[in-house]
This record gives sequence, C-alpha cells and structure tokens, in this order.
Amino acid sequence: MLSILRKARLKDKEMRILMLGLDNAGKTTIVKKIMNEDVNSVSPTLGFIIKTIDYDGYKLNIWDVGGQKTLRTYWKNYFEKTDTLIWVVDSTDRGRLGDCRQELEGLLLQERLMGASLLIFKNKSDVAGAMTEDEIREGLHLDSIRTHKWRIMTCSAMTGENLQEGLQWVVQDAKDRLFLY
Repeated sequence: MLSILRKARLKDKEMRILMLGLDNAGKTTIVKKIMNEDVNSVSPTLGFIIKTIDYDGYKLNIWDVGGQKTLRTYWKNYFEKTDTLIWVVDSTDRGRLGDCRQELEGLLLQERLMGASLLIFKNKSDVAGAMTEDEIREGLHLDSIRTHKWRIMTCSAMTGENLQEGLQWVVQDAKDRLFLY
C-alpha cells in the first residue's frame, strides 16, 4: 500500500527528502548551497527548515532537521512519507563517528523510513585530514545495510562539490524504484 501511495505522489513529481545527521555535519549549509543562498552565515538549526527546489522536472521538498542531541528524539516526527533519507556525515569529526553510526542504525530500524533510499553525504571532504570514503563506509558499517538501497558520496557544502550529483542520484533512484519515466 505504501508503495502505491508513493507511486501516486511521484506521478505528481513531488518527493520528500529528509536530511539528518549529527549537529555541525553541514546539513543546513548543504541546503543553502543547493538553493544558491549565502553559506558564510549559517547558524545551528534549532528545529527544522523546509526548502523546495525544482530539479529535473521534480519538486523536491527538503526537510533539514537540527542534529543536536536534545533534538534527535524529535526526528521521528518527520519520518512520514519520506522518499529519501540524506544522512550527512562530518568527515572531519573522527571522535563522533561511533555516535553517527548508532544514530543512523537506529533510523534504519524505523518502520516509517522503510522503503526510503539512503544517500550518505560525506561532507567537508575538502578539509585537510578528512576521513576517506572507505573510513566512513567502515565506521558506519554501511556494507551491512540490507534494508535500504544506499549510496555514499563525497561532498563539500562550501564548494558545492557533488551536491547536484547527489540530487541527481536521489531523483534517478526514485524513478528506478517506482517505475517512473
């Protein structure tokens, strides 16, 4: 039934993207860069921000939700009708990679996120000393994920590296999964 509802909504060419990750991962900066807004003055998100972008003929509703520890218990309020979960990882924050993995593992167990694809943005890749894609893959145990179709992409919220490619993957994946043309 959920699949039928998703197909009906996607025929209207509208998608719901939920962007989550630990605080300071760069979620809001990514959204601002995608929207061509100033990325030099970003403050922590204390709730959520919704931005809509037209991309490749689709209306993408991006829900950027704050990642502070006190806000994570509220994430469940945003799961409904999510087509894609974008998990943003601060690739310079080695000390919290375990916390990042635990939060992601918990999300992937949520029934209301079943059927959603998972794009992992390895953010801050342009910063010296950033973890490699393999380090993130191993640290998050990505190869053990069997419940969601996933992809990891290196990106930089400041330079815009791979942000458009990430959106392209999200849209193409939805088309492929839901038999749309």
